[in-house]
Amino acid sequence: MKKKLLTMVLSAAMVLTMLAGCGGDQAAGASGSGESQSAGASGSGEEQPADGSGSGDSMYRVLYSSEVSSLNYLTTATTNEYQIGANVIDTLVEYDNFSNLQPGLATDWSYDEASLTWTFTLREGQKWIDHTGAPVADVTAQDFVDAMAYVLDPANNSATAGNLFGTIKNAEEYYNGLAGEEGAAKIDFSEVGVKAVDATTLQYTLANECPYFLSMLTYVCFMPAYGPQLAEQGTNFATTADTMYYCGAYYISAFEPQVQMILTKNPNNWDAEHVYIDAIQRTYNAEADTIGAEMAKRGEIDQTTLGSDIVDAWMSDPATSSMVSMQRPKIDFDYFYCFNFNVHKLNEDFYRDGMTGYSIDEKYEPQNWEIAVNNENFRQSIMHAINRTSTVYISTGDYADPANYIQNTITPAGFAVDEETGKDYTEQEAFADIVSKDFFDAAAAVSYKEAAMEELAAQGVTFPVKTLVRYNPTTTNWEEECVVLEQQLEGVLGTDYIDVIVEAGPADSFLTDVRRSSDYMLLLCNWGADYADPETWTDPFYQSANGDGTYNRGMRYAYMAYAIEDNTASADTVKEYFALVEAAKAITDDTAARYAAFAEAESYLIEHALAVPYGVTVSDFVVSRLNPWEGQYAAFGVSNLRYKGQKLYDAPVSMEEFEKSAAEHK
Repeated sequence: MKKKLLTMVLSAAMVLTMLAGCGGDQAAGASGSGESQSAGASGSGEEQPADGSGSGDSMYRVLYSSEVSSLNYLTTATTNEYQIGANVIDTLVEYDNFSNLQPGLATDWSYDEASLTWTFTLREGQKWIDHTGAPVADVTAQDFVDAMAYVLDPANNSATAGNLFGTIKNAEEYYNGLAGEEGAAKIDFSEVGVKAVDATTLQYTLANECPYFLSMLTYVCFMPAYGPQLAEQGTNFATTADTMYYCGAYYISAFEPQVQMILTKNPNNWDAEHVYIDAIQRTYNAEADTIGAEMAKRGEIDQTTLGSDIVDAWMSDPATSSMVSMQRPKIDFDYFYCFNFNVHKLNEDFYRDGMTGYSIDEKYEPQNWEIAVNNENFRQSIMHAINRTSTVYISTGDYADPANYIQNTITPAGFAVDEETGKDYTEQEAFADIVSKDFFDAAAAVSYKEAAMEELAAQGVTFPVKTLVRYNPTTTNWEEECVVLEQQLEGVLGTDYIDVIVEAGPADSFLTDVRRSSDYMLLLCNWGADYADPETWTDPFYQSANGDGTYNRGMRYAYMAYAIEDNTASADTVKEYFALVEAAKAITDDTAARYAAFAEAESYLIEHALAVPYGVTVSDFVVSRLNPWEGQYAAFGVSNLRYKGQKLYDAPVSMEEFEKSAAEHK
């Protein structure tokens, strides 16, 4: 029964996303950090009527187990922190629950193709408010300019500044000049392509033609901030609830780290009539995932995720079966295995530090790995030895049909559809031999192994090749999945060839200390789309050239450009992939040709095992008094994190109600 439900829900999501693609919408996303949200909470509040009319006071209560490390939406790069910014700061445009692009802080906009300039007219009278709800000042065009200047100041260490590079005129040049990059000339910020013509007229001048620009505008790096406060607070901006101002559907009225956060409805918001929940009470509890189900059953919290270990019991018990529904399916994240092409030390800016040592402990023989990973037969042997249908991530969710989760492409099916042809991006001819293929092939893996051993032995590689696999100990089932991966690789390829070493990373700052610090050899990574175009899925891999033989670091996933800089055996392969991406990016006036070109680049990436596709997120079963189909939605980004438009019902949404809403969104 549950497999049938999930199949239905995913199919509905596919149709919805295709409609979204046809609407020419989309926007923000996550940086690929993928920090998840926990749900549930304690507290009280009058329940809202089942019609969601918004009458009376309504308090939505949730638990969370992972505290935010920052409230600063201009610098953060985690979903956990995006959720706060998404609800307290409005953007120029937004999306409705059918993924249609809608006016936000901007009422209308126009584009001048000759000058590559977008002009936006802002709403008059929208206020900034403080943490007490008191109005402070009008939101003006200058607030978007000041916020971008803040993002592009290297001193503020914004993790999303790179999203402006190559999009906003001179954004990268200005940033590099301030950062003191070698050969970079300092320019004045007035040369950056953002301008406040007057209080309600904002202009962005693009660096290049960008067919998906509107879809970028709900990403955090395009959010406004009150300039005088930025100047006054400096590095203290958004460190507490009273060191930032708000212009979104909610404001932070109380925040005590590792205790609780309360988001209160902003009565001054331009669209307050469509904000139906009066307050969100987020209560910290490190055991939220463990205690949430029982608290939800007792009505003490309004949402929680049900673990796969109790779903069957809840579904078969008449007392609880009507309380169970599902999350709205999301295809804004994709998962894949990355090979680390750079195990040398990195400095604080994530660049190589003169090759003075290795980012991986010498006991793991990083110099041996460095040669092996640049051998395509070695990578192919690993790719074909991974049996994705038996990994713990899937098998622990026994309700999930692996066929609905596994993806053979990096770009998820349904993410992008050519409006004219109606063809899904993953149906491009370049993927013909990929999408239906089962990469797991033990015989092929052994064949690749034999070829790799002969080639690598001639280069001085010793066997078995130690392969360090890291995991975050706070992520449910990740350790178990890595253990299964070790059994698969060593079982198929033999311990004479590979020695998989599973090791926990730090519970805190895993991304910084492991992935961004190049402290892994093989790692399951994820990426969230930032805008409505296949180009967004190249960010973890593609690195642009600086013109001096070096490459920009990209999003610091696989460091493939070092294969070129070090002239390794895979240098030409990586060069070709980069060239294919660049050719696709250059096509801006023909969607069909652009998608075909990106598909060619992506298929090349996969065919040469530069990365191993894995799957998309499985929708969780939940107990929730919110109907997720009523909230804002886009197949990427922060729209999915907003409470605006959602209504708090008297009782948890049932599966029948969930399915009815899903059908209405086909």
